[in-house]
Amino acid sequence: MALTVLTAILLVSVAIGLAVGSQHIDLSQVLSDPFSNTLFFRLRLPRVLMGLVIGASLAVCGAALQALFRNPLADPFTLGVSGGGALGASIAIALGWSARVFGVPLVFMTSFIGAMVAVTLVRTIARTGAVVLPGALLLSGVAVNLVSSASVLTIQYMADSASALRILRWLVGSLDIVGMDSIYRMTIILAPAWVALLLMSRQLNLLAMDEDTAATLGVNIRRCEMMVHTLCALIVGVTVSTGGAIGFVGLIVPHAVRLMFGEDLRIVLPGSLLLGASFLILADALARTAMPSTELPVGAITGLMGGPAFLWLLRRRQQYSAM
Repeated sequence: MALTVLTAILLVSVAIGLAVGSQHIDLSQVLSDPFSNTLFFRLRLPRVLMGLVIGASLAVCGAALQALFRNPLADPFTLGVSGGGALGASIAIALGWSARVFGVPLVFMTSFIGAMVAVTLVRTIARTGAVVLPGALLLSGVAVNLVSSASVLTIQYMADSASALRILRWLVGSLDIVGMDSIYRMTIILAPAWVALLLMSRQLNLLAMDEDTAATLGVNIRRCEMMVHTLCALIVGVTVSTGGAIGFVGLIVPHAVRLMFGEDLRIVLPGSLLLGASFLILADALARTAMPSTELPVGAITGLMGGPAFLWLLRRRQQYSAM
């Protein structure tokens, strides 16, 4: 029932995303009018699908990381994963690495490496013996994000003007795309990673309760941690290298799913994937229509929504800890 409701929400969101924009499209003329056809199939539809893919990716990663770290404030942005991926992508852009290795763009690969380094560094700093301290986890994530942002700004300052403009796109986040080629490449990599995370819902359910309980029930904790780290770094690396460092999707969406349908990760993970896609499509639709004379970056919309949500969740966690 929950997934049926969320699928219906996604379909409505896709319809809204296809219908709104600075340029009106008469859907009845899409197949007959060359201008409407180009606008719809080369610009509007790819943009909506990009929002679907990136929103689903960030939200499912946020749900998995919150379960793994047993911290409701964890998400790819607050843990520095997005910042590390943006730094890796910025290095590749500044150095002009446009080549491909086995068909995979080097920007994807460097973004994945940056995300992997970030999540490993954050967990290493936050771990004391066998325990990951929640406060240290957030602080180390913030620190990694700050260092990554400062490094990206330095690279941007030293790069040529064309590269600097491309890096700026990574800083604000954007779904602006022409054609479907990038979406095909992303989906080939992301779809198997989504499936792998969804198949780990049972292990993550047990880890979300307690490591000792999970180990007693047969969960290989270290292998599970490494798989989640690698999958989330891969997913975030790919999304950041294409859409930029879009923040707070992985924080807001899993909480919304849990509020509506409970804590069971067999529902939360696929539910976050569906609702994350809907959320980013609608956020992008708002970014395109909020101001009539210009278009806002979608990262600004998610940041304006996610910042207050993060502060509310932090305050709520502090009140819960004080009880």
